Amino acid sequence: MKHNWILAAGFAAALATTSAYSAHTTHKTHNSQTTPAYVTAALKDAGRPDADIQLDAERLPAAMVAFAGIKPGTRVMDLMPGQGYFTRIFAKIVGRNGYVYAYSPTEIDSLIQKRFPGVDVTKQFAAYSNVAVLHAPVNSLVAPESLDVVWTSQNYHDLHDSFYKPADLAIINKAVFHVLKPGGIYIVLDHAAAAGSGLSATETLHRIDEAVVKKEVLAAGFKLAGESNVLRNPKDPHDKLVFDPSIRHHTDQFILKFVKPLH
Repeated sequence: MKHNWILAAGFAAALATTSAYSAHTTHKTHNSQTTPAYVTAALKDAGRPDADIQLDAERLPAAMVAFAGIKPGTRVMDLMPGQGYFTRIFAKIVGRNGYVYAYSPTEIDSLIQKRFPGVDVTKQFAAYSNVAVLHAPVNSLVAPESLDVVWTSQNYHDLHDSFYKPADLAIINKAVFHVLKPGGIYIVLDHAAAAGSGLSATETLHRIDEAVVKKEVLAAGFKLAGESNVLRNPKDPHDKLVFDPSIRHHTDQFILKFVKPLH
C-alpha cells in the first residue's frame, strides 16, 4: 500500500519490552547474523513500498527493533507515524497476537488537508488488520489498552514547534507514562542539535538537544534504560537543517530508551 503524502508541515520535506532497568546500556553495533527471523520476514514483506525499502540502509530497522524489544505479541504505539515506515514494520513483527496503534495528532489536520485535500488519515493503514489509527489531540494521548512500547522517531522535536501548538511535552510524556505497562518502554529517536542548544533549533533546523529530551522524559517518571549509537554521525556539524542536501539522510541521531518503573 503506497502513500504519497506526509503527516506534518515541519517534517513534510522528509518525513523485548524489558522489565529490568537497573543496568544502563549503550547499544553500539548490530550483527545482522543475530537478526531474528520474524524481523527478517517483516523487512522482506512484499507489501512494503519501495520508498520504505530505500530507507532501510540509513534507518537500520533491524537494529532499531532489537533495541526497542519489539517482537511477536508486542503491543506498541507509533506516535506521529508520518508515512508509516516503522508502523508497517511493527505490524508484521508483532503479528496476530500483537497490535500497533498509530497515533496521528489532530493538530496537523489543517496542514495535511491544505497539502493533500481529501486525505483520510484514519485509513492510512487499512491494509493491516492489526493496526488502528488513533486520531486525536496529542495532549489527549490515550490508548485502548496498556502497551508494551511507545515509539516516536524524528518527530519529538516537532512537538515544541509552533505548528503543533498547544502541544505540551509535560502532558504528553506523562500520558505516555500512563499508557505503558509497568516495565514498558518509551523510545525517542531524533536528530541531534548541538550540545547545550536547548530548544533553539527545533523549528529552525528540526533538531533537538538530547539533554532536553532526557530532562523532559525523566520528569514524567521514567528511568533512562539505555542509549543506542548506531545512528550517530560525529561528522554532522549540527548547524544545518536536517533537509540540507549536505547532511540529509546522514544526520547525527540519538536513540534513547526509557522505562516505566515496576513500582
